[in-house]
Amino acid sequence: MDTKQKILDEALTLFSEKGYANVYVADIAERVGIKAPSLYKHYKSKQAIFDAIIDEMNKRFEQQAQALNINGSDATADSEIYKNMSEDALLELGRQFFLYFLHDDYNKRFRKMLTIEQFNNKQLADIYTKLYVDDPLTYQGALLGMVASAGLLHTDNVEIMTLHFYAPIYYLLTVCDRDPAREKKALKTLDEHIKQFNRIYGRNK
Repeated sequence: MDTKQKILDEALTLFSEKGYANVYVADIAERVGIKAPSLYKHYKSKQAIFDAIIDEMNKRFEQQAQALNINGSDATADSEIYKNMSEDALLELGRQFFLYFLHDDYNKRFRKMLTIEQFNNKQLADIYTKLYVDDPLTYQGALLGMVASAGLLHTDNVEIMTLHFYAPIYYLLTVCDRDPAREKKALKTLDEHIKQFNRIYGRNK
């Protein structure tokens, strides 16, 4: 791992342990094993480090999506994949994404930091809402809406249908964050949730 990447890694660890506000550039430099002036050669501020961590998370998500043969952010492209996906394939996709968000080291530490800071820092609270509520609901709402328009799902309220799909997944993720021992049960619940969603909204009709 080169120095620039090590700075991000150690900064994220510190943020997840102490919260963003309680970590200073000197703390990060000390953890990396360099002096603060040397760190500034790579990142001009703590905010720049934070922004680079988000960029790295986005890059890792794109790589995961590609590995699962979907786009992950383009709902139009992914709706065509979803339309032709068997239930077994959908269950596997749901499992893989759930496990990715639960276990990906960057996501796990970043989510922990945001959980700590959400009541103290409005900017970080807004980022938490964007990453784990607004963005998933926007993407999934667009995707499910297009699938419904094609007649493969049946609803008169796409927004509520999207909440029905995403809210249990978010709930299971936060439960496993707090209690990792519940992961096995959560995966079974996730499978049953997706199957029931398909039955309720008529995907298999």
